[in-house]
Amino acid sequence: MQIKSTGIEQLVEIVPSVYYDDRGWFTELYKEEVFRNHNLNYSFVQENKSFSKKGVIRGLHMQLEPYAQAKLVSVIQGKVLDVVVDLRKGSKTFAKVYYCVLEAALHNMLMVPEGFAHGFAALEDSIFFYKCSKQYNKASEVGLIWSDPELSIDWQVANPIISDKDQQLPTLAELLRKSVISRN
Repeated sequence: MQIKSTGIEQLVEIVPSVYYDDRGWFTELYKEEVFRNHNLNYSFVQENKSFSKKGVIRGLHMQLEPYAQAKLVSVIQGKVLDVVVDLRKGSKTFAKVYYCVLEAALHNMLMVPEGFAHGFAALEDSIFFYKCSKQYNKASEVGLIWSDPELSIDWQVANPIISDKDQQLPTLAELLRKSVISRN
């Protein structure tokens, strides 16, 4: 299992070893010892799976304390552009956007720490799978609008399909003005 730095503290891409033979393949998606050796000290309490048609954008979502979630995200089928925004108070990379293509054929994953807004664009029909460090709590959910001009995210999708809920999310500037999140 290879743990790759992204240049953002605690945000890492994980590329597991895949063993192929004439029957197919095998890979370990999560191994506590390997994660702990790389200071990825998470316990997971919830797993989620979603299907998205090509062109769907989901997010950007996060949960506030005390329900903030770390997420280990991957794609079981298809390919997505995974996007995260660092919203951790006091972070040197606050508001930095990170992109990663997650592809079922590569088996790669992204370990998203607490305090990041997360979303993805389905580049193909895709099944998305993720493990969460805390259970979902609707009252603590916040998000950023996918088209925030300050973030200038290139979702790599023409004519995106976006839920009404996600179309109503605020910009980063609006969240900061409302003191929902803070830079410092």
